[in-house]
Parts: sequence; structure tokens; C-alpha cells
Amino acid sequence: MTPSSTSVPSGRFNGREDFQSLVRAALASAAEQGWRELILSDADFWDWPLGEVAVIESLTTWVRQGQRLTLLARSYDEIVRRHPRFVRWRGTWEHKIVCRRCAGSDPSDVPSLLWSPQWVLQRLDTERCIGVSGAEPERRVLLKEKMDEWLLRRSTPGFPSTTLGL
Repeated sequence: MTPSSTSVPSGRFNGREDFQSLVRAALASAAEQGWRELILSDADFWDWPLGEVAVIESLTTWVRQGQRLTLLARSYDEIVRRHPRFVRWRGTWEHKIVCRRCAGSDPSDVPSLLWSPQWVLQRLDTERCIGVSGAEPERRVLLKEKMDEWLLRRSTPGFPSTTLGL
């Protein structure tokens, strides 16, 4: 899937490469178009392209516009292991990033999605990376309501940008 410079594809996607390509395209579009908010949610983000240079560049451009990012995960251990560049970026921009954790949830219950007011991507099957993406208002509203439930009622603060020790 090759997105244009001003929009991201809509429709079904199938496979890890398509999924990762859509994440890259969405973050690039967010930076280009100044999407005001992003929510990234996954049990552990292990197969997201968060540590890639291009993704970090898109996120940096986007967050410099005054935007805010919310992350929800069951565990952030895989981000720390697999995406050290993202971890450093997160430390730099901690004042713009809210991280929530739902540690007691079953991994298969945690939504795997990228939400914005303009466009959404949702993985319906995380093992096979099958899902849908699009800008349909109904889908965006339903997924925002779902995420509000997770963020406000089913999660706690998590993934501090620094670790204090004695």
C-alpha cells in the first residue's frame, strides 16, 4: 500500500507489512496535516514500527505542532526492548505524552489501534495483522468511545520516562 502524501488508505488490510506501512503513513499524515490528537493502543507494541527513524521524524514534526499523544498498553516491556529510539524520543517529549497501562487485562482484549479525529486503523486479528482503516465518522466515534472506556476506567498511569532508584 502506497499512500499519497496527503492521505492514508482506507479499507481492509492483511499482513504485518500492510499494517506497518499504514502506521508509517498515518504518522506521516498526522505530521503533514497537523492532526490534533493521536491514540496508539496495543497489548505490547512489539510489531509496530515505532523505533524507525522515519517514524520518529514524523512524530517529532507532529508533536512540535503542539499536539498530544496517548499510549495504552498492557505492558511497555517490548517497547523498551525493541524500540530504544522511541523510548529516548518519549523521554524528550514526556510533557506531551500520556501513557496508560492495563496490566491486568488479557492481551487479546486490549484494542490494537491508531486513532485520530481524522482517521483510524484497527487490527481485528493481531496474530495475522488483519484489520480495517478509514475515515468513516461512525467508526471514529465508536473507537473513541471504546478508547475512552479503556483510558478512563480500565487503565492506570504507566511507562514513566525516567526510573528513580535508590
